[in-house]
Amino acid sequence: MLVSALLTSVGINSGLCVLFFILYSILRKQPSNYEVYIPRLLAEGNSKRRTGFNLERLIPSPGWVKRAWKLSEDDLLSTSGLDAVVFMRVITFSLRVFLFAGVIGIFVLLPVNCTGDQLNDIDFADLSNNSLDLFTISNLESGSKRLWAHFSAVYLVTAFVCYLLYYEYKYITAKRIAYFHSTKPQPHQFTILVRSIPVSAGSSVSESVERFFLEYHPFTYLSHMVVHRTSKLQSLIKDAKKLYKRLTHLQSDPNQQKYRHIGLFGRKFDLVDHYGKKLEDIEENLRLERSEVSLAAEEVGAAFVSFKTRYGAAVAFHMQQSTNPTQWVTEQAPEPHDVYWPFFSSSFMKRWLSKIVVIVACIFLTILFLIPVLVVQGLTNLNQLEIWFPFLKSILTITFISQVITGYLPSLILLLFLKIVPPIMEFLSSIQGYICHSDIEKSACNKVLWFTIWNIFFATVFSGSVLYQVSIILEPKNIPARLAVAVPAQASFFIAYVVTSGWTSASSELFRIIPFIWSLIRKPFSCCSDEEIEVPAIPYHRDLPRILFFGLLGITYFFLAPLILPFLLVYLCLAYVIYRNQFINVYAPKYETAGKFWPIVHNSMIFSLVLMQAIAVGIFTLKKLSLASTLVFPLPVLTLLFNEYCRKRFLPNFIAYPAEVLIKRDREDRNDPTMEEFYDNLVTAYQDPALLPIQFSPNADSLNSPLISAAEVRH
Repeated sequence: MLVSALLTSVGINSGLCVLFFILYSILRKQPSNYEVYIPRLLAEGNSKRRTGFNLERLIPSPGWVKRAWKLSEDDLLSTSGLDAVVFMRVITFSLRVFLFAGVIGIFVLLPVNCTGDQLNDIDFADLSNNSLDLFTISNLESGSKRLWAHFSAVYLVTAFVCYLLYYEYKYITAKRIAYFHSTKPQPHQFTILVRSIPVSAGSSVSESVERFFLEYHPFTYLSHMVVHRTSKLQSLIKDAKKLYKRLTHLQSDPNQQKYRHIGLFGRKFDLVDHYGKKLEDIEENLRLERSEVSLAAEEVGAAFVSFKTRYGAAVAFHMQQSTNPTQWVTEQAPEPHDVYWPFFSSSFMKRWLSKIVVIVACIFLTILFLIPVLVVQGLTNLNQLEIWFPFLKSILTITFISQVITGYLPSLILLLFLKIVPPIMEFLSSIQGYICHSDIEKSACNKVLWFTIWNIFFATVFSGSVLYQVSIILEPKNIPARLAVAVPAQASFFIAYVVTSGWTSASSELFRIIPFIWSLIRKPFSCCSDEEIEVPAIPYHRDLPRILFFGLLGITYFFLAPLILPFLLVYLCLAYVIYRNQFINVYAPKYETAGKFWPIVHNSMIFSLVLMQAIAVGIFTLKKLSLASTLVFPLPVLTLLFNEYCRKRFLPNFIAYPAEVLIKRDREDRNDPTMEEFYDNLVTAYQDPALLPIQFSPNADSLNSPLISAAEVRH
């Protein structure tokens, strides 16, 4: 790729970013767009709709940037939780790493690369027509002593990244424990989930649970809640909510047509009365279904068991409860609103088959995604494109068209195809057998990350057949040598990918293109203006893998093609401001894992370091600098030893809280007068929402009173 193609891509994406920023600064002020750009403030009552024309709304202003920049970590912690703090620290961690690497790469390695003449001498008079490969390590001749600068950079950046990883792991661990001490008592701290409950003849699951825990945990056991299969109930309640919304819309809007004809010439009937009768029918079905669910036959064989102390719950969780380890299986309970209730409606065999289906689906999706990757590789090579499509020869001779096709279009195509991956991975994780939404999202986050690394990085680097990629894995001894040849060759593509995918994704996150378009489509069909505002939660499984993948590209290419670093820093600066703004105005936490996403970040960074070191071994071998290649060999070993130390030192605190923390907090609760009320609420905290009572209007014939209470609709 020529420098001119990269400049064209930079120009297009810079223009899009500026356009999105200007449009956002104007559109966010319009009252009709509040649900898109400030739904959280609107739902919390911190912002109200303004009426009347105001010229100020049409003038873009950067005030939101200042507010986002001033947001402190403590403020973010109090409003969005520790998960949001960890997410933002991933961005600041990446900024520190690439600022340090940028100083070395731009001011040391880039000038060294430019002085080489392995490929061609750089024509500074006509810089735009130079190949980007001239700015990479490929331009240095074999055996050059200047390669020792790259060797030193590999060691320095490895040491710096490991130091930051240790510091962040230690900081977030301390923050996690401090957050545990600062929050009020939570139901999930006192509760465990027990599965595979054996039931003796003539007794129910509830009786078995109560008998077992009163016998073996008599001093700490408090209560339990048996889980039932409620998939039919959930479907009925969903239908009832839809009917309720239609009914309230008809009642509240005087302009709505309240009568409809049957056929062309049929009799006229009252819609309000029609919906009211359908709602009564659903009520009757709900009563019948509830009576069936309450039977022992609908019990799942699982129960949420609550204890009087956190330590009592921890003891029950960590200890094997039965001589048969397949019975009375315990695990930590999630937050009540984090429970994924459909999990309990599926049988063990269905969940087991689902895991196999997920594995097969991931493999199939990975193979299928190679098609757009190969298409993209064809677009980056004009000669190959002319062979595939001979009729495009005349068009491809136009300089601007060829620059757009080779510099901007390939990354854009990959970006569009990657949009569908996070929802698919979230769905696959949901059928895999996780009991809570947070575990589903963590699993999806891992899937999206490794899918991206394999299909975007390795598939692009080793662009060829699937069998060729598999053969690389089957011959691990040749991996460094093959990486040394293939990775630098794709430097120009990944520089363009950071510009296109990174900058565009950051600016589109701010502009919220899809929610904005959806709001425009939905407005004419909206039921009523006072509908409950839906405040979204940040999709960690979509955004975190993207940041981590750019981190992998930066660590991998900082010594091969330092030119990637300025574009990465621009992306991270945009992400820093934009996501802070989104946490203030858009996203609200739906659950809290207390920083459990950080181990994913740590493992990803360790993998990036080892990958970079393997490439360094291959590069120095290829460049016939055998001493440097030999001296790099200890680095992967030291990095993996460091990772093992962190795993032993910090990871246990992310799996469960230590005894000293739990006991200290339990002692503090002894003097808390609100604990009695908390225990009363804990008894019903894990009741399935589908089993909660639905309140019907006492006057079913009244057209002015709803058949379902508004409180039920919010469940």
